Amino acid sequence: MTAKDAPLPPSKVLVVDDNAQNRELLEAYMEELENVRTDSAVNGEEALAKVAADRPDLILLDVMMPKLSGFEVCKRLKGDPNTRHIPIIMVTALHEMSDIERGVEVGTDDFITKPVNRVDLLTRVRSLLRLRDVANPADREIDYLDDLEDR
Repeated sequence: MTAKDAPLPPSKVLVVDDNAQNRELLEAYMEELENVRTDSAVNGEEALAKVAADRPDLILLDVMMPKLSGFEVCKRLKGDPNTRHIPIIMVTALHEMSDIERGVEVGTDDFITKPVNRVDLLTRVRSLLRLRDVANPADREIDYLDDLEDR
């Protein structure tokens, strides 16, 4: 059994995109992953509300959205101690180096460019979900130590 074939832990992926076709395509790709269920949001505000209500294990986040951009959503999530450990993959049509730098500055974990390559997306999602399981215990320890230092 290869790492690709090993089942993922039960996981929830939040797909955030203002374009219905893009959301549906990303959700269809996620259906190929065993133990992964999806939810979706049509804009950044809805995404933040859904994360607060039912924290996902990974977020696929469009960059260019009305009201609240993917950059702003990522910045808010990564700035919140309760959500900073959620892996975020920004899905973007932007190709400028300054856009990539901005994504890194706000804390994104990875980028996928549109049009989305199915194999590339599934590989990155699998990797980040597996890393999450390894990182979560370490993150809890770091949070605990941070709390002790703050006292």
